[in-house]
Amino acid sequence: MKFRIYIFSCIFSFFSSCILIPFQEKESNNDLLLAAIGILANRSDWVWDLPPGFPVPVVPSENPMTKAKVELGRHLFNEKILSGNETMSCGSCHFQSLAFSDGKEFPSGITSEVHPRNSQHLSNVAYLPRLTWNNPRMTSLEVQARVPMFGENPVELGLSSSSFIDKLKAKSIYQTLFTNAYGNADAAVNEQNIRFALASFQRSLISGNSRFDQYTYRNNKSALTASEIRGMNLFNGEVAECFHCHGGFNFTDTSFHGGSKEEFFYHSNGIHDDAYYAGVPSDKRGLFDLTGIPSDTGKFRAPSLRNIGVTFPYMHDGSFMCDDANNPNITLGKTKTDCARDALTKVVDHYRSGGLNHSAKDSTLIRAFFIEDSERDDMVNFLLSLTDEEFLTNPKFASPF
Repeated sequence: MKFRIYIFSCIFSFFSSCILIPFQEKESNNDLLLAAIGILANRSDWVWDLPPGFPVPVVPSENPMTKAKVELGRHLFNEKILSGNETMSCGSCHFQSLAFSDGKEFPSGITSEVHPRNSQHLSNVAYLPRLTWNNPRMTSLEVQARVPMFGENPVELGLSSSSFIDKLKAKSIYQTLFTNAYGNADAAVNEQNIRFALASFQRSLISGNSRFDQYTYRNNKSALTASEIRGMNLFNGEVAECFHCHGGFNFTDTSFHGGSKEEFFYHSNGIHDDAYYAGVPSDKRGLFDLTGIPSDTGKFRAPSLRNIGVTFPYMHDGSFMCDDANNPNITLGKTKTDCARDALTKVVDHYRSGGLNHSAKDSTLIRAFFIEDSERDDMVNFLLSLTDEEFLTNPKFASPF
């Protein structure tokens, strides 16, 4: 009897989680039942292979991790059928070599419309209880996927009909992958299952093998140089106080995992002043764009600093970028590390200056402090040690196409 109640509860939960988009046809009860049974049949085969020091991420009960869904999601993440004109995929703005960011100040979608904020990297996105730069309502990867897929302001992937579902069904590889993930390809190729698979793949993007990790969690005391250790101590000390917004194993104050209390904060870090925000469009004013509260103007989520050595340009609007002389895309012989070092030097200089005078800035956190230039360079060296080369090249995260 308990098992029957459990089955009924799961199927009811599945039904209630379905939110039809305007063009989507309502599935028949048989289709939904088959898909629900598919989920039940595939639950609990995922084993987290977490780095030392990493907690277990919280996974929504309606979308348990499975190997088959992660593999399906890896394909869908790089599938251009999931764009209106089949020219872009999620992977078009999230490159593995850049920790799934795109290296641009602002990305643009299939219509070339420019996004108001830059592409965030996806390292350890499984631990974030709030997604995007400034939207506190964006609480799950399953829901967030709808924004790039169907969003109209701005247009990203630009899907405006259900034809992508038929196109996926027509490819034999997806017949196999959807069957493996959900148990019945004909019924399972639907908008919700696509988003759920994308979310599962993104949750698998765990990065925890940087030289910092080797030093801190794997007892390899030769992994960091003396300069990097000095920089780490400054980062976590009361002079620079970087750890207040970029603390913990994931270097952010936004985190959620098993056994923890959900935490998320939004900050003004003083990169712009009141006059600047008064003159920009309503989609560039940070948390204010969602809440309408004046004191939320210019507040954004502090991103994880994991792999910061490849995620330039920095800040929500790419304010800090290397000079052309250090840009590998412009100057022959320069590397990503050269560019990151240049841009991060500007970032640390910004914080040690106290930033601009902005009324929403917490001046107890963002205030001028004195360190020598050599100590600034130590901090930059430490930040560069957060790059996880294994994560950037691991075939299990790579595009299958």
